[in-house]
Amino acid sequence: MTIKAGVIVTVNVGSSSIKVVAFTNSESSEVRTRLVDMSISNIGQPLSILQIMQPGELMQAEEMQVPDHMAGAQLITKRLADFVPMNEILAVGHRLVHGGVKYFDLTPINKISDADWHLLTRLDPEHTPSARQLITQFSQAIPSALQVACFDTAFFQDLPYIAKIVPIPKEYYKMGVRRYGFHGLSYISLLKTFREKAGETAVNGRVILAHLGSGVSVTATRFGKPIDTTMGFTPTSGTAMSTRTGDLDPHVFSFLRDQTHMSLEEFEQMVSFKSGLLGVSGVSGDMHTLLGMESKNDDAKAAIELFVRDIKKSIGALSATLGGIDSLIFSGGIGEQSSLLRTRICQSLEYLGIEINDATNRQNDFLISSKQSKVGIHVISTDEAQVIATQTAEFLNASGKV
Repeated sequence: MTIKAGVIVTVNVGSSSIKVVAFTNSESSEVRTRLVDMSISNIGQPLSILQIMQPGELMQAEEMQVPDHMAGAQLITKRLADFVPMNEILAVGHRLVHGGVKYFDLTPINKISDADWHLLTRLDPEHTPSARQLITQFSQAIPSALQVACFDTAFFQDLPYIAKIVPIPKEYYKMGVRRYGFHGLSYISLLKTFREKAGETAVNGRVILAHLGSGVSVTATRFGKPIDTTMGFTPTSGTAMSTRTGDLDPHVFSFLRDQTHMSLEEFEQMVSFKSGLLGVSGVSGDMHTLLGMESKNDDAKAAIELFVRDIKKSIGALSATLGGIDSLIFSGGIGEQSSLLRTRICQSLEYLGIEINDATNRQNDFLISSKQSKVGIHVISTDEAQVIATQTAEFLNASGKV
Protein backbone atom coordinates (compact mmCIF):
# COMPACT_ATOMS: atom_id res chain seq x y z
CA MET A 1 0.00 0.00 0.00
CA THR A 2 1.48 3.33 -1.04
CA ILE A 3 0.79 6.18 1.34
CA LYS A 4 1.82 9.79 1.01
CA ALA A 5 4.78 10.79 3.16
CA GLY A 6 3.83 12.96 6.10
CA VAL A 7 2.61 12.72 9.66
CA ILE A 8 -0.47 11.19 11.27
CA VAL A 9 -1.49 12.32 14.74
CA THR A 10 -3.70 10.35 17.12
CA VAL A 11 -5.75 11.87 19.95
CA ASN A 12 -7.11 9.89 22.89
CA VAL A 13 -9.14 11.80 25.47
CA GLY A 14 -9.90 10.46 28.93
CA SER A 15 -12.09 11.95 31.64
CA SER A 16 -9.04 13.72 33.12
CA SER A 17 -6.34 13.13 30.51
CA ILE A 18 -5.20 13.74 26.94
CA LYS A 19 -2.80 11.50 25.01
CA VAL A 20 -1.43 12.61 21.65
CA VAL A 21 0.99 10.63 19.49
CA ALA A 22 2.59 11.60 16.17
CA PHE A 23 3.66 8.96 13.64
CA THR A 24 5.52 9.14 10.37
CA ASN A 25 3.62 8.01 7.31
CA SER A 26 6.13 6.76 4.79
CA GLU A 27 5.56 6.43 1.06
CA SER A 28 7.62 3.25 0.87
CA SER A 29 6.33 1.32 3.87
CA GLU A 30 3.20 0.61 5.87
CA VAL A 31 5.28 0.80 9.06
CA ARG A 32 4.64 3.95 11.05
CA THR A 33 7.45 5.25 13.24
CA ARG A 34 6.61 6.98 16.50
CA LEU A 35 7.89 10.55 16.51
CA VAL A 36 6.64 11.85 19.85
CA ASP A 37 4.21 10.88 22.63
CA MET A 38 2.60 13.71 24.58
CA SER A 39 0.22 13.41 27.51
CA ILE A 40 -1.48 15.56 30.12
CA SER A 41 -2.83 13.82 33.20
CA ASN A 42 -4.84 15.01 36.22
CA ILE A 43 -6.65 17.68 34.20
CA GLY A 44 -8.79 19.80 36.51
CA GLN A 45 -6.74 18.87 39.57
CA PRO A 46 -4.53 21.34 41.49
CA LEU A 47 -1.46 19.96 39.69
CA SER A 48 -1.58 18.45 36.23
CA ILE A 49 1.39 16.71 34.62
CA LEU A 50 2.61 17.30 31.07
CA GLN A 51 4.86 14.52 29.78
CA ILE A 52 6.66 14.46 26.44
CA MET A 53 8.55 11.41 25.20
CA GLN A 54 10.47 10.57 22.08
CA PRO A 55 11.41 6.95 21.38
CA GLY A 56 13.51 5.75 24.31
CA GLU A 57 13.81 9.15 25.94
CA LEU A 58 11.78 11.27 28.34
CA MET A 59 12.06 14.80 26.96
CA GLN A 60 9.97 16.66 29.50
CA ALA A 61 7.91 16.11 32.64
CA GLU A 62 6.37 19.26 34.05
CA GLU A 63 3.80 20.02 36.72
CA MET A 64 1.37 22.82 35.90
CA GLN A 65 -2.23 23.88 36.23
CA VAL A 66 -4.48 22.68 33.40
CA PRO A 67 -8.02 23.61 34.45
CA ASP A 68 -9.95 21.86 31.68
CA HIS A 69 -9.61 19.92 28.43
CA MET A 70 -9.76 23.02 26.23
CA ALA A 71 -6.76 24.49 28.04
CA GLY A 72 -5.06 21.13 27.64
CA ALA A 73 -5.87 21.05 23.93
CA GLN A 74 -4.37 24.49 23.38
CA LEU A 75 -1.24 23.57 25.34
CA ILE A 76 -0.66 20.27 23.58
CA THR A 77 -1.10 21.62 20.03
CA LYS A 78 1.34 24.42 20.85
CA ARG A 79 3.93 21.94 22.18
CA LEU A 80 3.32 19.53 19.29
CA ALA A 81 4.56 22.20 16.88
CA ASP A 82 7.97 22.04 18.61
CA PHE A 83 8.41 18.44 17.45
CA VAL A 84 6.36 18.08 14.28
CA PRO A 85 6.04 20.45 11.29
CA MET A 86 2.33 21.20 11.44
CA ASN A 87 2.05 21.57 7.65
CA GLU A 88 3.20 17.94 7.27
CA ILE A 89 0.30 16.54 9.30
CA LEU A 90 -1.98 14.72 6.87
CA ALA A 91 -4.67 13.60 9.29
CA VAL A 92 -5.69 13.49 12.93
CA GLY A 93 -7.42 10.37 14.22
CA HIS A 94 -9.60 10.95 17.29
CA ARG A 95 -10.73 8.14 19.58
CA LEU A 96 -14.43 8.40 20.32
CA VAL A 97 -15.73 6.05 22.98
CA HIS A 98 -19.34 5.64 21.81
CA GLY A 99 -20.57 5.41 18.24
CA GLY A 100 -24.20 4.53 19.00
CA VAL A 101 -26.09 2.50 16.41
CA LYS A 102 -24.91 4.59 13.48
CA TYR A 103 -21.13 4.90 13.68
CA PHE A 104 -18.91 1.85 13.36
CA ASP A 105 -16.63 2.64 10.44
CA LEU A 106 -13.98 5.31 10.70
CA THR A 107 -15.79 8.56 9.90
CA PRO A 108 -14.67 12.07 8.88
CA ILE A 109 -15.59 14.47 11.65
CA ASN A 110 -17.49 16.74 9.27
CA LYS A 111 -19.85 13.86 8.46
CA ILE A 112 -21.17 13.71 12.05
CA SER A 113 -24.27 15.93 12.36
CA ASP A 114 -25.07 18.16 15.33
CA ALA A 115 -28.01 15.91 16.19
CA ASP A 116 -25.71 12.88 16.23
CA TRP A 117 -23.19 14.72 18.39
CA HIS A 118 -25.98 15.44 20.86
CA LEU A 119 -26.92 11.76 20.98
CA LEU A 120 -23.32 10.55 21.33
CA THR A 121 -22.79 13.04 24.16
CA ARG A 122 -25.89 11.75 25.90
CA LEU A 123 -24.59 8.19 25.58
CA ASP A 124 -21.13 9.09 26.87
CA PRO A 125 -21.13 12.36 28.82
CA GLU A 126 -17.84 11.46 30.50
CA HIS A 127 -15.68 11.54 27.35
CA THR A 128 -17.51 12.96 24.32
CA PRO A 129 -17.69 16.66 25.32
CA SER A 130 -13.94 16.71 26.00
CA ALA A 131 -13.22 14.85 22.76
CA ARG A 132 -15.16 17.52 20.86
CA GLN A 133 -13.03 20.23 22.45
CA LEU A 134 -9.90 18.48 21.19
CA ILE A 135 -11.45 18.12 17.73
CA THR A 136 -12.23 21.84 17.65
CA GLN A 137 -8.71 22.80 18.71
CA PHE A 138 -6.94 20.47 16.28
CA SER A 139 -9.22 21.58 13.43
CA GLN A 140 -8.27 25.18 14.11
CA ALA A 141 -4.56 24.47 14.65
CA ILE A 142 -4.23 22.24 11.54
CA PRO A 143 -7.01 23.26 9.15
CA SER A 144 -5.47 21.37 6.20
CA ALA A 145 -5.47 18.01 8.01
CA LEU A 146 -8.30 15.51 7.69
CA GLN A 147 -10.00 14.99 11.07
CA VAL A 148 -11.48 11.51 11.52
CA ALA A 149 -13.22 9.61 14.33
CA CYS A 150 -12.26 6.06 15.37
CA PHE A 151 -14.92 4.43 17.53
CA ASP A 152 -14.27 2.13 20.48
CA THR A 153 -17.58 0.37 19.87
CA ALA A 154 -16.69 -0.65 16.29
CA PHE A 155 -14.88 -3.82 17.41
CA PHE A 156 -18.16 -5.11 18.83
CA GLN A 157 -20.31 -4.43 15.77
CA ASP A 158 -20.69 -8.15 15.09
CA LEU A 159 -21.44 -9.28 18.63
CA PRO A 160 -23.95 -12.15 18.55
CA TYR A 161 -27.51 -10.89 18.74
CA ILE A 162 -28.09 -12.57 22.12
CA ALA A 163 -25.07 -10.71 23.51
CA LYS A 164 -26.41 -7.39 22.19
CA ILE A 165 -29.96 -7.41 23.47
CA VAL A 166 -31.11 -6.30 26.90
CA PRO A 167 -34.29 -7.82 28.45
CA ILE A 168 -36.68 -4.93 27.93
CA PRO A 169 -39.42 -4.47 25.27
CA LYS A 170 -38.05 -4.93 21.78
CA GLU A 171 -39.11 -1.52 20.49
CA TYR A 172 -36.35 0.03 22.58
CA TYR A 173 -33.74 -2.13 20.88
CA LYS A 174 -34.81 -0.53 17.62
CA MET A 175 -34.15 2.85 19.26
CA GLY A 176 -30.59 1.76 20.05
CA VAL A 177 -30.97 0.50 23.61
CA ARG A 178 -28.63 -2.48 23.48
CA ARG A 179 -25.24 -3.68 24.63
CA TYR A 180 -22.41 -2.08 22.66
CA GLY A 181 -19.12 -3.05 24.30
CA PHE A 182 -16.17 -0.70 24.79
CA HIS A 183 -12.34 -0.61 24.82
CA GLY A 184 -12.54 -1.97 21.28
CA LEU A 185 -9.41 -0.16 20.05
CA SER A 186 -7.49 -1.67 22.94
CA TYR A 187 -8.76 -5.16 22.14
CA ILE A 188 -7.74 -4.80 18.49
CA SER A 189 -4.23 -3.89 19.64
CA LEU A 190 -4.05 -6.77 22.14
CA LEU A 191 -5.19 -9.39 19.64
CA LYS A 192 -2.70 -8.12 17.05
CA THR A 193 0.18 -8.45 19.51
CA PHE A 194 -1.11 -11.81 20.72
CA ARG A 195 -1.22 -13.08 17.14
CA GLU A 196 2.36 -11.90 16.52
CA LYS A 197 3.71 -13.50 19.69
CA ALA A 198 1.58 -16.61 20.16
CA GLY A 199 0.36 -17.39 16.65
CA GLU A 200 -2.91 -17.79 14.79
CA THR A 201 -4.00 -20.91 16.65
CA ALA A 202 -3.82 -19.12 19.99
CA VAL A 203 -5.80 -16.12 18.70
CA ASN A 204 -8.47 -18.39 17.26
CA GLY A 205 -8.93 -20.17 20.58
CA ARG A 206 -11.12 -19.33 23.55
CA VAL A 207 -9.54 -16.07 24.73
CA ILE A 208 -10.56 -13.80 27.61
CA LEU A 209 -9.04 -10.32 27.68
CA ALA A 210 -9.14 -8.16 30.81
CA HIS A 211 -8.62 -4.43 30.19
CA LEU A 212 -8.05 -3.18 33.74
CA GLY A 213 -7.46 0.54 34.13
CA SER A 214 -9.52 3.42 35.46
CA GLY A 215 -12.15 2.00 33.12
CA VAL A 216 -12.56 -1.78 33.22
CA SER A 217 -13.98 -4.34 30.86
CA VAL A 218 -13.49 -8.06 30.27
CA THR A 219 -14.18 -9.56 26.85
CA ALA A 220 -14.41 -13.09 25.44
CA THR A 221 -13.29 -13.79 21.86
CA ARG A 222 -13.25 -16.80 19.55
CA PHE A 223 -11.48 -16.76 16.18
CA GLY A 224 -10.41 -13.22 17.10
CA LYS A 225 -14.03 -12.00 17.21
CA PRO A 226 -15.93 -10.81 20.29
CA ILE A 227 -18.48 -13.25 21.71
CA ASP A 228 -19.45 -11.39 24.88
CA THR A 229 -18.24 -8.53 27.07
CA THR A 230 -18.96 -6.99 30.45
CA MET A 231 -19.72 -3.41 29.39
CA GLY A 232 -23.11 -2.79 27.85
CA PHE A 233 -25.14 0.29 26.91
CA THR A 234 -22.61 2.82 28.25
CA PRO A 235 -19.06 2.68 29.69
CA THR A 236 -20.55 3.02 33.19
CA SER A 237 -21.78 -0.58 33.06
CA GLY A 238 -20.02 -3.84 33.84
CA THR A 239 -17.62 -4.29 36.76
CA ALA A 240 -16.78 -1.72 39.45
CA MET A 241 -14.20 0.78 38.14
CA SER A 242 -12.15 3.68 39.43
CA THR A 243 -15.08 6.08 39.85
CA ARG A 244 -17.89 4.24 37.99
CA THR A 245 -20.39 1.89 39.59
CA GLY A 246 -20.50 -0.84 37.00
CA ASP A 247 -23.84 -2.67 36.85
CA LEU A 248 -26.37 -1.23 39.30
CA ASP A 249 -29.96 -2.10 40.20
CA PRO A 250 -32.10 0.48 38.32
CA HIS A 251 -34.31 1.02 41.38
CA VAL A 252 -31.40 2.59 43.27
CA PHE A 253 -32.24 5.87 41.54
CA SER A 254 -35.90 5.93 42.52
CA PHE A 255 -34.97 5.04 46.11
CA LEU A 256 -32.38 7.82 46.38
CA ARG A 257 -34.73 10.26 44.67
CA ASP A 258 -37.43 9.53 47.25
CA GLN A 259 -35.10 9.47 50.25
CA THR A 260 -32.72 12.34 49.41
CA HIS A 261 -34.50 14.25 46.57
CA MET A 262 -31.55 13.39 44.33
CA SER A 263 -32.04 14.66 40.79
CA LEU A 264 -31.32 12.63 37.66
CA GLU A 265 -28.32 14.84 36.94
CA GLU A 266 -26.94 14.28 40.44
CA PHE A 267 -27.46 10.54 40.10
CA GLU A 268 -25.64 10.42 36.76
CA GLN A 269 -22.79 12.43 38.25
CA MET A 270 -22.60 10.01 41.16
CA VAL A 271 -22.53 6.78 39.14
CA SER A 272 -19.84 8.05 36.76
CA PHE A 273 -17.56 10.17 38.94
CA LYS A 274 -18.13 9.41 42.64
CA SER A 275 -18.59 5.65 42.81
CA GLY A 276 -16.56 2.50 42.15
CA LEU A 277 -13.27 2.30 44.05
CA LEU A 278 -13.63 5.94 45.10
CA GLY A 279 -17.14 5.43 46.43
CA VAL A 280 -16.35 2.28 48.41
CA SER A 281 -13.02 3.46 49.81
CA GLY A 282 -14.10 7.05 50.43
CA VAL A 283 -10.54 8.19 49.74
CA SER A 284 -9.38 7.40 46.20
CA GLY A 285 -10.26 5.79 42.89
CA ASP A 286 -6.56 5.09 42.18
CA MET A 287 -5.66 1.44 42.70
CA HIS A 288 -2.00 2.16 43.44
CA THR A 289 -3.04 4.53 46.23
CA LEU A 290 -5.51 2.01 47.65
CA LEU A 291 -2.96 -0.80 47.68
CA GLY A 292 -0.66 1.43 49.73
CA MET A 293 -3.47 2.01 52.26
CA GLU A 294 -4.87 -1.52 52.32
CA SER A 295 -3.18 -2.72 55.53
CA LYS A 296 -4.45 0.19 57.60
CA ASN A 297 -7.73 1.20 56.00
CA ASP A 298 -10.64 -1.27 55.97
CA ASP A 299 -12.56 0.70 53.34
CA ALA A 300 -9.58 0.71 50.97
CA LYS A 301 -9.25 -3.04 51.53
CA ALA A 302 -12.95 -3.55 50.79
CA ALA A 303 -12.67 -1.57 47.53
CA ILE A 304 -9.77 -3.76 46.36
CA GLU A 305 -11.59 -6.96 47.31
CA LEU A 306 -14.71 -5.81 45.45
CA PHE A 307 -12.63 -5.07 42.34
CA VAL A 308 -10.93 -8.48 42.43
CA ARG A 309 -14.23 -10.29 43.04
CA ASP A 310 -15.86 -8.57 40.06
CA ILE A 311 -13.03 -9.55 37.70
CA LYS A 312 -13.06 -13.15 38.96
CA LYS A 313 -16.82 -13.36 38.39
CA SER A 314 -16.46 -11.91 34.90
CA ILE A 315 -13.75 -14.38 33.91
CA GLY A 316 -15.82 -17.27 35.26
CA ALA A 317 -18.98 -16.13 33.48
CA LEU A 318 -17.23 -15.51 30.16
CA SER A 319 -15.48 -18.88 30.32
CA ALA A 320 -18.94 -20.45 30.57
CA THR A 321 -20.03 -18.49 27.49
CA LEU A 322 -17.00 -19.78 25.60
CA GLY A 323 -17.30 -23.33 26.90
CA GLY A 324 -13.87 -23.10 28.51
CA ILE A 325 -10.77 -20.94 28.29
CA ASP A 326 -7.47 -21.37 26.47
CA SER A 327 -5.84 -17.97 27.06
CA LEU A 328 -6.23 -15.14 29.59
CA ILE A 329 -4.75 -11.74 28.76
CA PHE A 330 -4.23 -8.87 31.22
CA SER A 331 -3.81 -5.29 30.01
CA GLY A 332 -4.51 -1.67 30.99
CA GLY A 333 -2.68 0.27 33.70
CA ILE A 334 -3.68 -2.12 36.49
CA GLY A 335 -3.58 -5.28 34.39
CA GLU A 336 -0.10 -4.56 33.02
CA GLN A 337 1.55 -3.22 36.18
CA SER A 338 0.12 -4.98 39.23
CA SER A 339 1.44 -8.51 39.67
CA LEU A 340 -0.26 -8.59 43.07
CA LEU A 341 -3.73 -8.05 41.64
CA ARG A 342 -3.13 -10.51 38.81
CA THR A 343 -2.25 -13.11 41.46
CA ARG A 344 -5.36 -12.33 43.51
CA ILE A 345 -7.59 -12.48 40.46
CA CYS A 346 -6.19 -15.87 39.41
CA GLN A 347 -6.51 -17.35 42.89
CA SER A 348 -9.49 -19.74 43.12
CA LEU A 349 -9.69 -19.97 39.32
CA GLU A 350 -7.66 -23.18 39.39
CA TYR A 351 -10.83 -25.08 38.49
CA LEU A 352 -10.56 -23.48 35.05
CA GLY A 353 -6.96 -24.67 34.71
CA ILE A 354 -5.54 -21.24 35.58
CA GLU A 355 -2.25 -21.34 37.51
CA ILE A 356 0.16 -18.43 37.68
CA ASN A 357 3.98 -18.47 37.75
CA ASP A 358 5.02 -16.18 40.61
CA ALA A 359 8.46 -15.35 39.20
CA THR A 360 7.42 -14.41 35.66
CA ASN A 361 4.34 -12.66 37.02
CA ARG A 362 6.47 -10.38 39.21
CA GLN A 363 8.53 -9.50 36.12
CA ASN A 364 5.41 -8.65 34.06
CA ASP A 365 6.54 -11.12 31.39
CA PHE A 366 4.46 -11.86 28.32
CA LEU A 367 3.78 -15.42 29.60
CA ILE A 368 3.05 -15.62 33.33
CA SER A 369 1.31 -19.00 33.58
CA SER A 370 3.00 -21.95 35.29
CA LYS A 371 4.09 -25.06 33.39
CA GLN A 372 1.20 -26.92 35.01
CA SER A 373 -1.39 -24.35 33.90
CA LYS A 374 -3.85 -25.54 31.28
CA VAL A 375 -4.49 -21.90 30.35
CA GLY A 376 -1.90 -19.55 28.90
CA ILE A 377 -1.85 -16.38 31.04
CA HIS A 378 -0.33 -13.31 29.39
CA VAL A 379 0.49 -9.66 30.05
CA ILE A 380 0.30 -7.43 26.97
CA SER A 381 0.67 -3.66 26.73
CA THR A 382 -2.08 -2.09 24.70
CA ASP A 383 -1.34 0.53 22.04
CA GLU A 384 -4.55 2.26 21.00
CA ALA A 385 -2.58 5.02 19.28
CA GLN A 386 -1.02 2.57 16.82
CA VAL A 387 -4.47 1.16 15.99
CA ILE A 388 -5.89 4.66 15.42
CA ALA A 389 -2.91 5.59 13.24
CA THR A 390 -3.30 2.42 11.17
CA GLN A 391 -7.03 2.94 10.65
CA THR A 392 -6.49 6.59 9.76
CA ALA A 393 -3.76 5.78 7.23
CA GLU A 394 -5.90 3.08 5.61
CA PHE A 395 -8.80 5.52 5.34
CA LEU A 396 -6.57 8.16 3.74
CA ASN A 397 -5.35 5.68 1.15
CA ALA A 398 -8.79 4.27 0.38
CA SER A 399 -10.41 7.70 0.12
CA GLY A 400 -7.81 8.98 -2.32
CA LYS A 401 -7.10 11.98 -0.14
CA VAL A 402 -3.36 11.34 -0.24
